Amino acid sequence: MKKVNRIKGLALVLFLLVSSAVIGEGQKEAAEAVVEESVSPAKYVFLFIGDGMAMPQINAAEAYLNEKNGSAIGVKQLNFTRFPAQGLTTTYDAGSFITDSASAGTAIATGNKTLSGVINMDVSRTIEYPTIAEMAKAAGKKVGIISSVDLDHATPACFYAHQPTRNNYYEIGVQAVNSEVDYFGGGNFRLGKTPEGKPAVHDLMAEAGWTMAGSKSDLNSLGAGTEKVYAYTKGFTGDALPYDLDRTDDEISLAEFTAKGIELLDNEEGFFIMVEGGKIDWACHANDAASSIHDTIAFDNAVAEAIRFYNRHPDETVIIVTGDHETGGLALGFAGTKYDSAFEKIDGQSMSYEAFDEYVIAPYKASHSAADARLSDLIPEIRKAFGVSEFSDLEMKKLEDAFAQSMMDKGSRDSSEEAYLLYGGYEPLSVTLTHIMNQQAGLAWTSYSHTGVPVSTFAIGVGQDMFNGYYDNTDIFKKVSEIMGLNAKVAMK
Repeated sequence: MKKVNRIKGLALVLFLLVSSAVIGEGQKEAAEAVVEESVSPAKYVFLFIGDGMAMPQINAAEAYLNEKNGSAIGVKQLNFTRFPAQGLTTTYDAGSFITDSASAGTAIATGNKTLSGVINMDVSRTIEYPTIAEMAKAAGKKVGIISSVDLDHATPACFYAHQPTRNNYYEIGVQAVNSEVDYFGGGNFRLGKTPEGKPAVHDLMAEAGWTMAGSKSDLNSLGAGTEKVYAYTKGFTGDALPYDLDRTDDEISLAEFTAKGIELLDNEEGFFIMVEGGKIDWACHANDAASSIHDTIAFDNAVAEAIRFYNRHPDETVIIVTGDHETGGLALGFAGTKYDSAFEKIDGQSMSYEAFDEYVIAPYKASHSAADARLSDLIPEIRKAFGVSEFSDLEMKKLEDAFAQSMMDKGSRDSSEEAYLLYGGYEPLSVTLTHIMNQQAGLAWTSYSHTGVPVSTFAIGVGQDMFNGYYDNTDIFKKVSEIMGLNAKVAMK
């Protein structure tokens, strides 16, 4: 087993040996033997993945928190950006410089590049790759998979499923039912993807004997030792958690799912827990900076639960925090504000674009036709939801155009390239409002998709120094498997 902690004294010995002008072959072998000296592998492993999260998302959250704190210009660091080991990670996949979550998740979970959309299979879609979670389970550890989005979504699926396409939601869900995962926590297995004549995955979980926990009280009632737990919640628009900006006190947070997972999985053999902040990505696809910031903070709160555990077991635990790719091309700067930023404007937004669609635009459309609809009717609601007190003439023109598009049936809307660049397929009024609010705060976007910039990776605990530097996302798998002491025999199971 390779050495996982770079001890300074031994590193100095190695340096002196290698630097000697008279070093011989036997001395080289002796030096290598020092490097290969092993230490105890990590018993407890946390892998946090902020979907769509790179330094722009992280730094925006830190600048926002600093502004909320009333401090001078600067940042208030998140928990994980204080970790002692920090690196940069490339994200390209086997077919594209800009990855999707399936191929990125496969790289992190198996150490292999594949094509966008493929879950833990090779580019021919015929060979299945074992995942780090499956290897951990084969080595005797318990396994938890937690996400703020649907549990059959690409990133969580990459730790228990093998499918030629991420769109095989039902097949992915069935693999979850039959998996050796000990704890699923987060969104639902989407009910809307059940083939006709087939039982819903949710029902299959119950039939297979999984302990079901669909509310905060159900989750809180579970005690240590409870086996095979499926804990879930769903937001008002689907099978994922609501954006943290919209979450009510009786809805389960990502941090609460994480804390319960730690409680349930703690055992003498240790555990592997993957936690995804999936709605960071969704917010950035929609160019909603406030929702992205609040979900990044919620993700950091989940990391804080792991840190509490680490503080009790510092010599046996490692926490790794990374992203799978950047989403949206978020820029901390906008041409219209030049060198100025105004992060306090972010705090004026009281609901996500998703909630505004659901609770403001949809009811208004239901009671008005395109002919009698007036943007002025919604200005009070807009100010309440986004905290924007006034608009320039240019901004009002953009809002009027977007409002007109939103009042049309989707099939009648402008489908030109220009319209896509303006609205990206989202509700035109909502995305125009987030653009205006973000720009007033000094933020801007380049895309409604992913980008190819490297992501940041942070680590603390056993083997932490391995995560310093500049490396590929496939190396995360290699580093984690080394830290866990997983050998080739286990990897082939």
